[in-house]
Amino acid sequence: MSEYKGIKGLTIQEVASDPPAPIEGQVWYNTTTSALKGYINTPGAWATGGDLNTARANLGGAGTQTAALGFGGGSYPPPGATESYNGSTWTEVNDLNFGRYALGGAGTQTAALAIAGDDQPGGLNGPRQKTESWNGTNWTAVNDVNTGRIFAGTAGSTNTAALMFGGDGGALGSVILTENWNGTNWTEVNDMIVPAPFNSGQTSMGSAGTNTAALSFGGGESPFAPTQSWNGTNWTEVNDLNTGRQKLGGAGTQTSALAFGGTPNSPGLFGETESWNGTNWTEIADLGTARYSLGSPEGGSPSSTAIAFGGSPTPVGGGATEEFESGLFTKTFSTG
Repeated sequence: MSEYKGIKGLTIQEVASDPPAPIEGQVWYNTTTSALKGYINTPGAWATGGDLNTARANLGGAGTQTAALGFGGGSYPPPGATESYNGSTWTEVNDLNFGRYALGGAGTQTAALAIAGDDQPGGLNGPRQKTESWNGTNWTAVNDVNTGRIFAGTAGSTNTAALMFGGDGGALGSVILTENWNGTNWTEVNDMIVPAPFNSGQTSMGSAGTNTAALSFGGGESPFAPTQSWNGTNWTEVNDLNTGRQKLGGAGTQTSALAFGGTPNSPGLFGETESWNGTNWTEIADLGTARYSLGSPEGGSPSSTAIAFGGSPTPVGGGATEEFESGLFTKTFSTG
């Protein structure tokens, strides 16, 4: 049998720690972790992370793959539970002041926003306008949004600059309203485009980006695939998703985003992941656990290192966390 040394002309290096600057194709054995690893280039793959402590769907998210925050969500009455992720495990931290589901999120693990949402079945009398700001330790109530809603799109990389758009406004139905947060107040800015062929607003979409460069994709009362791009002033229609869906996750920026999971608004789940390059969507690797209404930081973190957590149906997807990697990264082939 041919050996690695005979094929490649070298042996697999044994090291006590991973190389600080590996090259593409390099393979090594980490004696500290008893793991065979390599530095590979991939269009993208999902790997299993640590489960949430409280399994739930319809939760908000902020941060990055290795420093994430998940909050709210669940059933009725919805908990205010907040959990912090360090790249391996979730830790329970201080709760929201107002427990709610179908809320939006923006910012980082230590400077986040929890936006709108509801605390009653069917959107009855819930705190749809509530905004809370997270300082890394506690949540503080700040000024309300102008139009309360659930299942809205959100974007923003800090808790002082965020965008909320679309959503279900209860008696108003699906809306196309857009609001901008400046760290103190919410201000109504230009509306989203009413997507053809539906003569209605937009809700349950995926989103990515910041308050001056955002992306909205999918969603709708019936699942469909439109994508809209925000330049800080106006929305512009751009190319559609390949798979129309609603209640999907999103990550990345206006020009480099991911869309994953979702539902066709009928029995069925999506695990499909699509990558956006600023012009077109391309189908890549599926989630390990197909689900919808999942949590994901949407505020401009890199699409090459995304995270998905929670979701429906529970308990199948409600606690599961998956981490996405693309491009050049260190992969563990085996342990033990």
